[in-house]
Parts: sequence; C-alpha cells; structure tokens
Amino acid sequence: MSERVEASSLRSSRADVWDLKEITFGTGERRRKVKIITQNFNGGDIQIQPYERTSVSYEFLSQLVGEYLLMSCADPGIDISAALSIMPTTTKGLDLNPQFTAVDSFRPGEGGGELQLFSKAGIRLLHGWVVDPESPAASVLSRVSDYDSAVTLIADADHITKGKLLHSDGFEHPNVPGPSHSDTPTNASGPSSLASAGSPYFQLEPRSSSDTYSEQDRQKIESALIAQGFLDATQSQLTYYGLFQLATTVEPGSLVALFRNSHLSVLHKPEGEDSALYTLVTDHVFLHEPTVVWERLEDIDGGWSTFVDCDFVKASPVGGDFAGQSAEATVRAHEVGTGVGDSAEYVFVACRWFSLCSHGCPW
Repeated sequence: MSERVEASSLRSSRADVWDLKEITFGTGERRRKVKIITQNFNGGDIQIQPYERTSVSYEFLSQLVGEYLLMSCADPGIDISAALSIMPTTTKGLDLNPQFTAVDSFRPGEGGGELQLFSKAGIRLLHGWVVDPESPAASVLSRVSDYDSAVTLIADADHITKGKLLHSDGFEHPNVPGPSHSDTPTNASGPSSLASAGSPYFQLEPRSSSDTYSEQDRQKIESALIAQGFLDATQSQLTYYGLFQLATTVEPGSLVALFRNSHLSVLHKPEGEDSALYTLVTDHVFLHEPTVVWERLEDIDGGWSTFVDCDFVKASPVGGDFAGQSAEATVRAHEVGTGVGDSAEYVFVACRWFSLCSHGCPW
C-alpha cells in the first residue's frame, strides 16, 4: 500500500510539468529548430518561447492557448465562448466521440466546447476508427454512428438479455464462441471488415425457452453484437480502411491532431516522395534520444512501428532497449518499471498544440 501511495504522490507532483525536447522541423527556408513538450504521464506538444526554457507547466500552457484564442478571434462576430469554457476541464480530459463513418466526423458533446477548441485554434481533428462501407457491419455501424451510441446500444441489449450478451455462454451456435470470447474469428481482410460480425452473430439461440425476445429486441441484440464485435476487433481505435482514408485525407506538409487509443497525437505527412504518415514521438523516455522524432504509422496495432529522425531516416537510438517496440509499448514498459504508471487512458491538456504552432502561433 505504501508503494502505491508513494507512486501516486510522485505522479501528482510531476503531472502538471513537462520537459522540453529540441527537434528540427520543416524543409528549405521553413526548416527551423523548435521545442516540443514530452509527456511523462499525460502531455501535449507545443512550441515554447523563450527558447531557453527546459520545461513548462499546465498553467503556462493554458494561458498561452487562451491568449491565442483571444488574439486570433478578435472579431466580435466570432463566438469563442464555447472553446474558452472547456479550457478548465482539459486537466481531466476531453470528451471526444468519434463517428465510425468518416475520419473527420466527431459527434459534439454537450455545449460542443471540445470541437470548438480545435476549430477556433485552426487545428484539424481526425481519427481512423472508420468502418469499411463494404463490410457486413457497415449498415449497422452507420446507424449506430458513434462510439458513445454503440456503448449505449450494447448496454441496453445486455439488459434485455439479462446480462448474457457480454458473456461467452449467453448464446449458442455450432462451432462459434460467444462475442466476447478470445477465440472469436478475425481472419478478415482487416478489422473493419469484421468477419466476427458475420452470419453467426445474427443467429440468436437462447438457452432457455423462457428467454424469448420481441422482434424489436432481437434486432437490437443483433445490432449490439455487431457493434461489440467491431469494438473488440478494433481496440486500437484504428482500422485499415481508416488508415487508408487518413493517408488520402492528410495533405503533404500538413500537421493534424489524430485521435487514437483515447489519446491525441500530432499526425504528419512529409512533402516530397515520402507519402507515409508519421506521428510525433513525445514520450518522456525518448527525451534524450535526438534521433527518435517521428514514428511511422504503418499498421493498426503498432507491430511494424519504425522510429525515424527529423529527416525521416530510420533512427539510431543510443539506448537501444526499445528497438522493435512501438512508442506506446516503450512508455508503458517504462511506467511499469518505475511504478508510476497505471492503466488509465487520458485525452489530455492542450490537444498536442505543436500543429497550431507550425502555422504561425504568436509565441
């Protein structure tokens, strides 16, 4: 117990301060040195001045963002109240609800302040949690639309089935395990095609004759099984169809905010022949690894991750302990080793403001 309390205290004392790392960004005349924020537990990315700074606090960042919003939206006809109202809550997280139909679709939360924060700051917000329109699950997920609605649907269906929906022994079908079983088939062309939500999931066979459902309930249960299958098959919150859509949507040379794994990161496509997508590496464990700047986004689970430097050349890290690991796996191993990490996933402060700074931020 004392070790957990000590770790919690350490986390609390360090969570609102971030170290800065110098990188080089841009090409030609636009090439320059900038500093990004590394995340120890939760974090963001933003260019900081004066350049001599080695760390920044949440208070400092939130003040910069607030001032930028006020300065960039000086027109009285532009309402930034929703964006400003959400600022105090960014210490806890942002309520972002991706829709499964398009990479740029998010359902606004109450008041819409989170999406307004990105909009007024001039940051494009994208995700890759998109269902393939040709997959068996597409029609259902198009109706369900977004993550929050999918979770509500699953909870309602689980209530109808008296808790059997989310258990592998709730429904019977020859040679087919229940929807939450670890052996659910996933041999489709990609998670978004959702083979596990194929015909077996449409055949509900209650074990008891007393478990009878109305046609409306059966349709809800069937839809919930498909939604649950999609969520189970896309736990990284990215599909291959979504990855393809991101590759065609992001403009060369641009920086956008990517929602994935309940986090936000900077997504970039370089100009020139390299048409790959890269995410900015901001984990604190890479603070003293100057060649680790970007991580190539090549697959949906990070299994083929490649770290590169500021010129997008394969990195040669000094440490070497994380060779072959994704950034997420490396930072998780670091947290476990130091005893200061936990399993909570956060969407945190300032929404990776590095992209905002690359477009002429006043600081």
